[in-house]
Amino acid sequence: MDNMKKVPVREQDPKERAHNFEEVCYGYNKEEAMEEAERCLHCKNAKCIAGCPVAIDIPEFIAAVKEGDFEKAYKVIGKSSSLPAICGRVCPQESQCEAQCIRGIKGEAVSIGKLERFVADWALEHDIKPDTATEKKGKKVAIIGSGPSGLTCAGDLAKKGYDVTVFEALHKYGGVLVYGIPEFRLPKEKVVAKEVKKVEELGVKFEKNVIVGKSMTIDQLVTENDFDAVFIGSGAGLPMFMGIPGEEANGCFSANEYLTRNNLMKAFRDDYDTPIIAGTKVAVVGGGNVAMDSARTALRLGAEVHIVYRRSEKELPARAEEVEHAKQEGIDFQLLTNPVEILTDDTDHVVGIKCIRMELGEPDDSGRRRPVPIEGSEFDIDVDTVIMALGTTPNPLIPSTTEGLNMNKKKCIVADETTGLTSKDGVFAGGDAVTGAATVILAMGAGKTAAEGIDEYLSGK
Repeated sequence: MDNMKKVPVREQDPKERAHNFEEVCYGYNKEEAMEEAERCLHCKNAKCIAGCPVAIDIPEFIAAVKEGDFEKAYKVIGKSSSLPAICGRVCPQESQCEAQCIRGIKGEAVSIGKLERFVADWALEHDIKPDTATEKKGKKVAIIGSGPSGLTCAGDLAKKGYDVTVFEALHKYGGVLVYGIPEFRLPKEKVVAKEVKKVEELGVKFEKNVIVGKSMTIDQLVTENDFDAVFIGSGAGLPMFMGIPGEEANGCFSANEYLTRNNLMKAFRDDYDTPIIAGTKVAVVGGGNVAMDSARTALRLGAEVHIVYRRSEKELPARAEEVEHAKQEGIDFQLLTNPVEILTDDTDHVVGIKCIRMELGEPDDSGRRRPVPIEGSEFDIDVDTVIMALGTTPNPLIPSTTEGLNMNKKKCIVADETTGLTSKDGVFAGGDAVTGAATVILAMGAGKTAAEGIDEYLSGK
């Protein structure tokens, strides 16, 4: 065994997976997981823990994997994370825990994410129950949204003994985990539904089809339903557009709509009668994980796919693994390219996208070099569908129906970074509703922070 290199992870062949929605990565089996766990140096001052937004005791859970005690490993992870099977699949470990791994200085970092996934999948397969609270606090907390921040906050509060109810606007629990991330990256029934069930087993109650701000307000939750505190984890579901001509044409979607139709409404399955304009030639505008998800979804629906991104490959914000998978599957990358107009026919349907070539200039506020148009370099791409994957902002419904809840210039709820407390007494917030669109694990970290803040608030500290 070469301790400098990770145990390879088995994956579906790119030519096969480009035509199905089955999970791309197979993950480790028992023998592979134990072999990879051998690579951990079990550092006394483990920097990997500091690199994890929910502070999992990584060396301890890996030591349990090494010994073959997978239940113990799951219990260790469960102290810090309520959604390990999800995190093991979608977290950017390469820029977080694995980026801090000492083994990675001279070789490849320990495959922490794949080990977490193995442990979580093993626990789901063997129906290992999470540890529940030994005593009840007699206080009620309402959680708005069943995405990663809401589920984490709910799970942590339930472990502390609070009576927790999660209110979800849609008909499935999981938020962005069910409507935003494709099946081939995150299976819904096999993983998400089971992880939600584990949170339910902690004693958390769930209510769906409740739109806070329409069905009831936050003030009503407190005054009429006797909740002692409220956590807003409503995410960032409002899509952004470029404001170029043709964006209102038939065949131009936000990535939100495209992915929601496919994921939540099962448009990719032949036995579901859910309409979607799949497109035969698709342009996806953007370079983040959502752009990769949209492009790889369109490919699986039978389209020829182009990703249009205004910076170079080095600046692509998507995970390197997702970019590599997209390339392997045959998706065309039009880099240093920016759309200027969506072309339409007489019926106002998309027939192409006019783009201009870009070059990188001086760095902008984000630290990345600013893309500058090259005069006279315009060209057209022949497409019948355009998907805008440019990011999202929080829906203004909750702030607009809640008095005393402050927002910033970006229409995000203002909340204290150390407690999650907002400007309204007893109301906490975290995740994308506060930061704007970010990663699943950062939303979970915010949910965890808010759970601590709510506990201190309700304990009179």
